[in-house]
Amino acid sequence: MAEIQIERLQEPARLRIYLGAAPGVGKTYHMLNDARLKRKQGVDLVIGLVETHGRAETQEQICDLEIVPQRVIPYRGVDLKEMDIEAILARHPQIVIVDELAHTNVPGSKNRKRYEDVFELLDAGVDVWTAVNIQHLETLNDAVNRSANTIIRETVPDSFFKRADEVINVDITVEELRSRLREGKIYAAEKVEQSLANFFRKGNLNLLRELALRETAEQVSKRASDYRRTQGLEQAPIPDKVMVCLSTRPGTERLIRVGARVAGRLATNWYAVYVNRPDEDKGHGDPEAFQRIEEYRRMARDLGAQVITLNDKNVADALIRFAQQESISHVIFGQPVRSRLDILLRGSVLNRFLAEVRDVTVQVVPMQKPLRRG
Repeated sequence: MAEIQIERLQEPARLRIYLGAAPGVGKTYHMLNDARLKRKQGVDLVIGLVETHGRAETQEQICDLEIVPQRVIPYRGVDLKEMDIEAILARHPQIVIVDELAHTNVPGSKNRKRYEDVFELLDAGVDVWTAVNIQHLETLNDAVNRSANTIIRETVPDSFFKRADEVINVDITVEELRSRLREGKIYAAEKVEQSLANFFRKGNLNLLRELALRETAEQVSKRASDYRRTQGLEQAPIPDKVMVCLSTRPGTERLIRVGARVAGRLATNWYAVYVNRPDEDKGHGDPEAFQRIEEYRRMARDLGAQVITLNDKNVADALIRFAQQESISHVIFGQPVRSRLDILLRGSVLNRFLAEVRDVTVQVVPMQKPLRRG
């Protein structure tokens, strides 16, 4: 009698994110503590990369956990270490710990960003546990910059969070976090006073904590909604559609972040739309503008947008037509500083849109020059 083999479908790899409001809340500590419990249960788990930042409590949690050695990459005459994704794939554990999610890899690495490494591990069937602070979420970049009076150079696209199966908010009170800082448990003694007066100000920490709690709540709400829908417990509503109107103007990245954030709250897909006029010469006359729009398109794709390029000599006509054809429900415009005379002479795309499109929520974001990233 012939033997019949039934091939079992492998479940997709799972992603768990430990989210915190700020450095020092205990994300890595809790992640490693959970990892030790998994190892005691017989789960094949390894550390791909962990940064203890010299914190003794965190270092103790590593204990006897298996660590995959990092890869050495020569860069400008210096040997730097990065997570060895090829070695992890060859080892192929059930779960791998990947800390410092927002990190930018050393040039010469397989992927540009660490979150791209995580995607590759997930695609290979390896579950990933990772940790990140809320200020590294791309769409919150502007809000954090204003509140913390600092530049967040490394960010993670919101689409990464959509891939997560679990988001665990590691939360402590503002007073407890500031006490940990004073006790030297977060930074070296010479950095404490400066940190308390800047990033670790009570007002800024309260904002970051609220953002972290809100993000976790949104993730829980989305998963509950998805479950009810797949189980037939509620009729799936007609989704809203969000459109962000791109331009070559500096500061357009702020519109993209706002659009991604709105789309995330509405649990919907969104469009980043640019109108290419026939008289444009693909940057030969203004190479900086061409470079900006290419960067805006890349950023929008990274944040989960469907990037659309329309060809029309009239920008307003193209945007109005697209919004009506696609039944757009929420539109985001940038409002540059223009004189009334200039608007009278040249017209306004926004005014035309408001006059001709009904039953659409229009959000106008004031344009401003972006902060320089040092």
